[in-house]
Amino acid sequence: MRLINGLVAKTLPVVPKPLVRRVSSRYIAGESIDDALRVARALNQQGCMVTLDVLGEHVTKREEADQALRNYLQALETIAREKVDSNISIKLTQFGLKLDFDFCLGNVRRLVQRAIELGNFVRIDMEDTTCTADTLRFYEMLRQEFSNVGVVVQAYLRRTLADTRQLMQNGAPANFRLCKGIYIEPRELAFRDPELVRRNFTLVLGEMLRHNAYVGIATHDERLVWDALHLVDELQLPKSAYEFQMLLGVDEQLRDIILANGHRLRIYVPFGKHWYAYSVRRLKENPEIAGHVLKNMFRA
Repeated sequence: MRLINGLVAKTLPVVPKPLVRRVSSRYIAGESIDDALRVARALNQQGCMVTLDVLGEHVTKREEADQALRNYLQALETIAREKVDSNISIKLTQFGLKLDFDFCLGNVRRLVQRAIELGNFVRIDMEDTTCTADTLRFYEMLRQEFSNVGVVVQAYLRRTLADTRQLMQNGAPANFRLCKGIYIEPRELAFRDPELVRRNFTLVLGEMLRHNAYVGIATHDERLVWDALHLVDELQLPKSAYEFQMLLGVDEQLRDIILANGHRLRIYVPFGKHWYAYSVRRLKENPEIAGHVLKNMFRA
């Protein structure tokens, strides 16, 4: 099955773009901020919080990074004006991380400053391992100035437990999103065995919760949801100490189960003109979902 999924992932880039768009509409809000707002409102009505992601990363020009900043500032203003329950998630390579560290830091600092003025929050997404150290350094620098910033860590990386412990030693309580991780990394950097990734996820989550970190528990794996709820019960944590997070359009039944049991849940809502590159990249990075996408294409 893995071989089949891998072959599907490799051939999907040659599938006609309109067909990919039809399938991806379940997982991507659309191209405009109005599309994202429409989806966010509907999710809010269902009891979900939202995080908006303006698609695009690995910019090659400063002008592109400046445009990303303008897009996200517009998103923040729209969220405030329309009173939507949403924060924002950003990728540092979209703000110029690969061009110049200080230039990127200046852009992100402006965004976080405007977010705090509007009573909002910025989540720094994690990218591949060429960005890991810089991303964590960014987070540490920004949280010395701001209280409205968090970072993502990935359970499949071998370094994550040590990184998490280090971040929780420095200053104010940490704010994390914990996910499994999807980028293809060498074995010396990342666990390959799915069960080891699950065990590390639960281990890291326990460390976070025991040290009063706020955690976005980002998973569609019901086994990990069970582990998380067991930890919450064991530690007698209030529901305000954590939230679950899921991708738009993925396992909505599990989402509804979590909500029905009174837990906070946030949906990751991507949108923007770079939807096609995002769709193809996600499939290449995670061949396991490629087969599901192919089935949806034939059902569409």
